[in-house]
Amino acid sequence: MSRRNWPAVAILSLTLWLVGAGFAHAAGAPERGPKLDAKAWIVIDARTGEPLAGHAVDRHLGMASTTKMMTGYLAVRKLPLREKVTAGKYDPDPAESLMGLEPGQVVSVRDLLYGLFMLSGNDAAVTLAKTVSGSEAKFVKLMNRTALRLGLDDTHYDNPVGLDGPSHYTSADDLAKLGRVVMGMPRLRKIAGSRVAKLTSYRPPLTIETTDSFLRDNVWARGIKTGHTLGTGYTLASDGRKKATELIGAVIGTPSETARNGETVRLLDWGFSLYDKRVPIKVDSPVRAVPVRYEDQDLPVFSKRRVRIGVRKGERLTVVTTLPDEVEGPILAGRKMGLATVRLNGQPFATVPLFAGRTVEKPGLIDKLLGNPLWIAGLLLLALFAIIASLLLVRRRRERKARKRLQRVLRTRR
Repeated sequence: MSRRNWPAVAILSLTLWLVGAGFAHAAGAPERGPKLDAKAWIVIDARTGEPLAGHAVDRHLGMASTTKMMTGYLAVRKLPLREKVTAGKYDPDPAESLMGLEPGQVVSVRDLLYGLFMLSGNDAAVTLAKTVSGSEAKFVKLMNRTALRLGLDDTHYDNPVGLDGPSHYTSADDLAKLGRVVMGMPRLRKIAGSRVAKLTSYRPPLTIETTDSFLRDNVWARGIKTGHTLGTGYTLASDGRKKATELIGAVIGTPSETARNGETVRLLDWGFSLYDKRVPIKVDSPVRAVPVRYEDQDLPVFSKRRVRIGVRKGERLTVVTTLPDEVEGPILAGRKMGLATVRLNGQPFATVPLFAGRTVEKPGLIDKLLGNPLWIAGLLLLALFAIIASLLLVRRRRERKARKRLQRVLRTRR
């Protein structure tokens, strides 16, 4: 190759590399992140849904009992938690996870949901499915329609339980998206993150503990759902909170429960390392100070609730206040004065009320006079006029005295 041709070759090589990188990105190849012992994985920001890193994120894989996230989602949307239902007969295969329902047992939807997430009960899943739709088959159709509505384009369900099936699959990306939906529902979030719960429709009430070892072993963990079958391996949809940041992870197809938990911790810890905790609004520091009419001292305003937020490098954090330009007493300490909104990259994150940090007395007449520039100017003019008038009066009196002395002198000479 001649020296004259090497620039063209270099440009062509760079172009091909960029095109290849584009195809790789479109296919779900990771740009960064840890290397995990799993078939597929992803970590996303729970606040925005933004993916931070992933591997084979669109690959179709079995989901095992993470299927129950969709079962629980539909049950919460369709059924009152207090509703009592009667469990039917359920014939499990060997080694299935069960809640332990007896045929004919009356149990609340609430308790079934705790059994679904905490014990991964297949019998609870089937009972909820039949209660919602009348049959498993109809419920599975509802699951698939809902998956399309939620934008889970790489997910398909064959059953509400999580048993392996010919077209029962999801992707790491879809699993994390569904996890975000589940954790965005307050009632379901509480259930998915519970370590201990009491089943109150049982007689006597029964206390259960979660079988999710990831949730048990990590105090910062918030949920969500485990899964395991021989065909899928060990799977976990996870949620954790550190450094004022909430992340959601999905790890599919690890070789063991220990690997599943360890790789999930590595994944979320890597995600947390991208954030710094900021406290833009503190309880013991004024958010702003507002000028007080007729006073030299401003009025500090405080929030009764602090705001913490995780911020990544390059993100812009601002605090915007809605307050009067100036206030006038009387104002009692603790009176609501306005609002403060924390914004990240221009988007509102949290809004808190602001309260007066001290009492401002009603201004008196002297305060108003001294605090009004026009009145002060008027008083100065009056004082100036008074001084000038006094000087003129003194001058006149001196002139009169001088004239009288002159007249007396003239009379004497005559």
